[in-house]
Amino acid sequence: HDQRANETYYQRYVDQQVARGLMRQDGGGPDTPFDIDDVLQSFEQLAFYDEYARSGTYDRSAPTQVTLARWETPIRFNLFYGHTVSQAEQRRLDSEIAAYTKRLHRLTQHPMTITQRGGNFDVLMMGHDDTPEIDAYFAERRGVIGPEAQRVIASMPRDIHCIVMAFSNAPSGAYSHAIAVIRTDTPDLLKTACIHEELAQGLGLANDSPRARPSIFNDDDEFATLTTMDGLMLEILYDDRLYSGMTLDQARPLLRQIGDDLNRPNS
Repeated sequence: HDQRANETYYQRYVDQQVARGLMRQDGGGPDTPFDIDDVLQSFEQLAFYDEYARSGTYDRSAPTQVTLARWETPIRFNLFYGHTVSQAEQRRLDSEIAAYTKRLHRLTQHPMTITQRGGNFDVLMMGHDDTPEIDAYFAERRGVIGPEAQRVIASMPRDIHCIVMAFSNAPSGAYSHAIAVIRTDTPDLLKTACIHEELAQGLGLANDSPRARPSIFNDDDEFATLTTMDGLMLEILYDDRLYSGMTLDQARPLLRQIGDDLNRPNS
């Protein structure tokens, strides 16, 4: 496949999804009612289970229970573009990502900025023909990012449009570094969907759940952009009562309290 063939392939995919009423950008509506119990149940699935079981492959397994992991230090997003991404497109994506990170900051109240150097959350925007840049990126960061991550990215199947991996060097499992790779030989809507999902997943909602609705953390592609429910789950994830390394049993009574607080009007 070359980049042009990919562009055609991904455009057809998006057209089909949109024709089926998927890849919605309305954040949910009257047809997707949910209450705080739905939010808490989905949150447990997304934050306390991992169906890839850290296997470093694209193979699903039965969900394994894991401890809560999130950032406890400020996030510094650093954007990298392949040479196939035009200057105009880079500017467009820069402003889209800047607006979205502001929204993530509002929801989580966690400090996050976009920086030119010394980032800890790298966002690689690359097309099919940008493999040399990806190789150079990894060569520069051999100390931080092991060969396993490089292998996962190098073997990204064509129907995976983007991926995020978060790493920890703390006993609590708190994140210290993350990389998102987003294909740019895709239509704008698919790039937007990837930005929304991978940046939010890289904050700690690491799993997918078929029960989460309305949500982007659901493999059915019904929603392309962050929903009201997703916003609530990010708010919960960064609540001061929770911390990295917590088990689900430790978190459950607190989740109940957090849910009650969110459920109060004007909270």
